[in-house]
Amino acid sequence: MGKVKATREIYEGTLPLLIPEKVKPVKLPIRIKYKEYPMLDGSRKNLVQQVGDGAIIKRFEKTPVPQKKIDVVCPHFLELKWATGCPYDCSWCYLKGTFRFLPYKTKPHIKDFDKIKKHTQVFLEYVEEPEILNTGELADSLMYEGNKKSFVNFIVPLFENKSKHKVLFLTKSDRIQNLMKLDSHKQVITSFSLNAIPVACKWELKAPSVKRRIKAAKTLYDEGFEVRIRIDPMVPIENWEKLYLELIDDLFDSLIPERITLGSLRGLQSTINGATDTSWVKYLSEYSNWGKKIDINSRLAMYKNLISYLQKKHNFTKVAFCKESVAVWEILKLDYKEIRCNCVW
Repeated sequence: MGKVKATREIYEGTLPLLIPEKVKPVKLPIRIKYKEYPMLDGSRKNLVQQVGDGAIIKRFEKTPVPQKKIDVVCPHFLELKWATGCPYDCSWCYLKGTFRFLPYKTKPHIKDFDKIKKHTQVFLEYVEEPEILNTGELADSLMYEGNKKSFVNFIVPLFENKSKHKVLFLTKSDRIQNLMKLDSHKQVITSFSLNAIPVACKWELKAPSVKRRIKAAKTLYDEGFEVRIRIDPMVPIENWEKLYLELIDDLFDSLIPERITLGSLRGLQSTINGATDTSWVKYLSEYSNWGKKIDINSRLAMYKNLISYLQKKHNFTKVAFCKESVAVWEILKLDYKEIRCNCVW
């Protein structure tokens, strides 16, 4: 055996192993493409950009590392794009803009399970850096449960056969029956999107009620699942101070989440153009590199109110923001360079 050299590069599907000199790299059945990314802390890291054509596994990299105070913070995470669309049709859903050119728009559309399996197996087998694969960026992760072929039953065993990577289910659903029947869920993360009840009743009409979502989260929590919570998008409706604190109490009466990610109402112009109910747009008055936002003073007031209450009432400090500006992070004295939000470790 010749001298061994290390390589972390993958070109045209070559395998990132210790490869003896003069020996051709092993060819993968599906190419894994790596890219060097700037990280929020100023370092650089060689990470998977996509598997194969990127139709199934691809890194979310639409948010550049922030340069200005108004720029939003969002770490680059991996998507497992098993489907598109969502049955809940929330008024401000960004999918209305994202899928405006598709013939089926935001109606649930499931991709080929054979292709999903092949790309996922290649990723799980050959990628060394531990990653979380988010199944809920382009679709509600549990929208296919109750069908003859459950996505949960299909995808989770692939991750459970390994011990490095995790799969994230982000949802407004309460269809947790198949999650509850799993033999093992060590590599599973669940995340429920919640809102103040009047906000959900007005703009999330087709989704299960907030109380049903919390009940589903509690059921999984009691069974030992890792449960994260998103309170997003927060809206400064009348009496919002009381309503969002009631949501926090309802949540902590049932479970203690692993972390909470807060976000405020925002809208890309494509989302606003694609919305049928635009009654929420009146709250947007400020511009960022991620569309229009609620004015910064209102956002700060909402975040301060919840963060203070979480600390004082529930002794809870594991809070981060979703697509929020550098200015907000700094004013609230939280370090965005150490971010632990919904979609990352």
